[in-house]
Parts: sequence; structure tokens; C-alpha cells
Amino acid sequence: MIKVSNISKKFNEVVALDNVSLEVNKGQILGLLGPNGAGKTTLVNILTTLMRPDSGSAFVKDFDVVNESSKVRSIIGLAGQFAAIDDNLTGYENLYMIARLYHLDSKESKLRTNELLKKLDLDYAKDRVAKNYSGGMRRRLDLAASLIGNPEILFMDEPTTGLDPKSRSELWGIIKDLVDDGTTLLLTTQYLEEADFLANNIVVINNGSIVAQGSPDALKKTIGEEVLEVVFASKEGVKAAEKVILDMNNTKANIDLDLMKIEVPVNGDPRYLIKVLKAIDNIDLEIKDITVRRPSLDDVFLRLTNN
Repeated sequence: MIKVSNISKKFNEVVALDNVSLEVNKGQILGLLGPNGAGKTTLVNILTTLMRPDSGSAFVKDFDVVNESSKVRSIIGLAGQFAAIDDNLTGYENLYMIARLYHLDSKESKLRTNELLKKLDLDYAKDRVAKNYSGGMRRRLDLAASLIGNPEILFMDEPTTGLDPKSRSELWGIIKDLVDDGTTLLLTTQYLEEADFLANNIVVINNGSIVAQGSPDALKKTIGEEVLEVVFASKEGVKAAEKVILDMNNTKANIDLDLMKIEVPVNGDPRYLIKVLKAIDNIDLEIKDITVRRPSLDDVFLRLTNN
């Protein structure tokens, strides 16, 4: 449904995308991950015809995003980083206006508006002015707006940014239902657990280039079987532990000085785990907590995007 081949894009001297290639099959969710400025939104803008690439090609359901942009727009929906709704209109008025812009007649617009308000659990607030909606309600209304044209392919650019855990979970359920009904989705997100829960496949992009891609489980396996997590009582302990680990195996551990935490892949090897623990214990600085856990997408993300 989506095929990107060697797409590149520069803004003056800044390389936003560098020979990016990927594919998304029908009925799948592709999670596009990367730090701020990695090129995620630039790629979404190209695929949704809002921006032209400098080189390469991209097709959405066999339509060229440059030469057949109007056809592409007729089959896609876009929910961007910020809710594209009019704060001074009610929920109903927002969706009805967009339906009319899609050239639906008055009767069809009313039916589609009411259908989506019910589907996204906004029917009870349809006559409320949008500026009085909560963050979760605004995101659901924005998603409803992107679904007015009944798109086959949906692009969501960090759709749950700023939402509380309950609202995020509710939106995940709606997204799952859409895909179960046959929608194909490309999702950019900063939330690793979001990609882990939703995506069939993940592409990690950094500095405009793809650094890894695969299923969530496959990417986790690249880190190893287990991760040792040690929380110190001071930043000095974290720095000392990082030096010890680097001296041991020449592998850079992930550190978080704010949380005073170090994470070390131990590859499911009990002897190596004991060796690491002894080395850290010899630092003789106060340790607050020690945990051994299976790797997460956070570990993959930090490993691949750590410059």
C-alpha cells in the first residue's frame, strides 16, 4: 500500500532524509520511530503530498505522490501532531464542515458526521464547543476528521503526544479497531510502548537515514536476552559504572544521569551477569536498586540512536 524508494530531502544544508526506502503492506501498522529532527514528519509530509522530495520515488496504493497527488489525497487520511480542528465550532460542526469539503451532500455529511461521533465516543459532546474539549477528546475529534473520507490509508504523526495514560490507551483501542476493519496505518511516535503495542513492523530513523527495521520482537532480540538495570544514589556512581563496563567488554552501556541509572545488556549469560555485578559492586558507591529484565524497544531505540 505504501512503497518508498530512495527518498531524499534537504533544507538548505540540512539533510532531512537520505535515501530512505520502506514498504507497508495492506492492513498493517508501520511504526516510524526516531528522535526529534530525525526526519519522521518530513517523510509523512512527502507521503501525504504536502512536500516534494528532492529525489527518489514514493507510491501510495500505486499512485505517485508527486505526479498523482490528487489521487493520493483521495484515499488517505492524516492526523498530524496538532489537532486540526476549529476551536470555535462544536464537535458536530467541525466534522460536518469537513464532510462538505469532501463534497459529500448535506444528507451524507450528516450521516457520516454522526457515524464518526458515535464511533469515537464523542456523540455525548457533539454540541459542545471544541475549545472546551479535553486533550483526549480533541485528539479523537481530529482522528474523526481524518476519517471523514473513509481513507484506505491513514497517517498519524505522533497522535498521542501530551495525552494522559487513560486517553492514550483509549486511542490505541480505536486505532486497533480501524486496522481490524482493513485500514493501513503509518504511525510516527515518540512513545516506545505505543509502537510495541500497535505496530506489526518498525522502522527506526536517525539523522535522516534508516538504521534498523523489523518486527518489535526481532528488534528486541538484537539487544540480547536480558538487561541489567542498576540505579545508584549519585551520578558519580553511574559514571564510574559506565567506565567499568566499557573497560570490561568495550560495549557502551545506556546511562541516564537524571535517573542515576545504567543499563547493561547481559545476553542471558548468568556468568557474565555475575561478572558485571561484581565489577559494579567493587565501585563501592551506594546502589539503590538492581533489576534484571528483558529488553524493551527503549533499549533498541537508545542503542540505535545514541550518537
